[in-house]
Amino acid sequence: MTPQSHFVVVAAIAPGREAGLRKLLDGMNQKPGLADRANAVLPFGDFPRLHFARLAVLGDATMGNLEEFGLPRPRLPTYLVFMGDCDGPADALLAEMVQHAGQGMRRIFSHCRGLDVRDDLLDWLLDHDRPVAAPYVNRIGRTVQQIREESALQQALAARVPRGMRDAAVDPLALRRDLLNFVRTEQAAGRLLLTPPAPTPRGWWIGNALHALALPAAALLLSPLVVLSLPVVLWLLRRHETRDPEYCPRPDPEAVREMQELEDHDLSNSFTALGAVKPGWFRRMLVQVLLWLIAWACRHVFGRGHLARVRTIHFAHWVFLDNKTRVLFASNYDGSHEAYMDDFINKVAWGLNLVFSNGFGWPRTAWLIHQGARRELPFKYYQRGHQLPTQVWYKAYPGLTLSDLERNRRIREGFDRVGMSDAEALAWLRLL
Repeated sequence: MTPQSHFVVVAAIAPGREAGLRKLLDGMNQKPGLADRANAVLPFGDFPRLHFARLAVLGDATMGNLEEFGLPRPRLPTYLVFMGDCDGPADALLAEMVQHAGQGMRRIFSHCRGLDVRDDLLDWLLDHDRPVAAPYVNRIGRTVQQIREESALQQALAARVPRGMRDAAVDPLALRRDLLNFVRTEQAAGRLLLTPPAPTPRGWWIGNALHALALPAAALLLSPLVVLSLPVVLWLLRRHETRDPEYCPRPDPEAVREMQELEDHDLSNSFTALGAVKPGWFRRMLVQVLLWLIAWACRHVFGRGHLARVRTIHFAHWVFLDNKTRVLFASNYDGSHEAYMDDFINKVAWGLNLVFSNGFGWPRTAWLIHQGARRELPFKYYQRGHQLPTQVWYKAYPGLTLSDLERNRRIREGFDRVGMSDAEALAWLRLL
């Protein structure tokens, strides 16, 4: 198994350079916001381990909301974020990108502060790579190569099976045997590849085991302190919930239209949002603890095809910015924006509340998990108000949803099985 990793390069845009950067980013697209995989600046399609990538300008008009309640608005730079999800080590992929597309990458980041022509570009990128507080991978170990090979297998098999041959009138075992022979012939001719999974790196197994033990060990060691402090924490939580300002104004229609122009060019979409953590030490500590717990759950509970009850998210990330006073959230998901939001409201509103209720202006919650995102209109206003356009977005397997990936995985598993009953063979054929 090849585990996935991530990079999040964040750099402040130099004064007077934002307009030129936006023009350069727009030239990398085949449609608004949708990257040309072979663009001359950074040809994403040349990197076979890259699942998703994005380039986004992080301006944040919502910081002005603080002034509505007499709070100072911090003077923060506008950032450029370069984010990606890949198979294997992220630093190795960045090195590969610099080697093969260094000139174009330098053109992009020359619009940012601190990059000198004499600087080593890879070192500069690694210096600006931010840690991900909580990453989510839909299915840990599923590589780009596997996705593409399994899609090719599904298409090859489906083309050999007319629609009427998938019902009970056929001999499923005989038909499956014919299909297996066909695939083996294609493999022998080099027209169809089914590469065995690579061995899982030993270091990852060790690190994963230690990470899995971290939460139970911490819970055991800190249990006396938790029991003693829980009443105080709950009192502080409820006190903050009743006093924290709620600010969910209707978003600017023009800004919403700008983001909608970047959506629905594929079966999947990107989401990028940025917001301030509520002032004060309590909220700042609480969001760090909760994201640590979410990171643990994403790695050991939810990396098998679902995030709680949501099955449409490929990758997601929570990243702290500006000394943990702001949180960047980015995801890659299937379906429309509206369906994505409804999925969260109907299935995991409590999970949204856990983290985002610590964001300034979030719809008022009760005991951390109640209300909040369940209040549909304020929630949708809030998330649209904090959403930022993703100027360049790349997906390595356009036209494929997570449902397709899961179906293709089951087809591959059925192909690899030594024997099946009539009922199992028929069910496998119906996947095609």
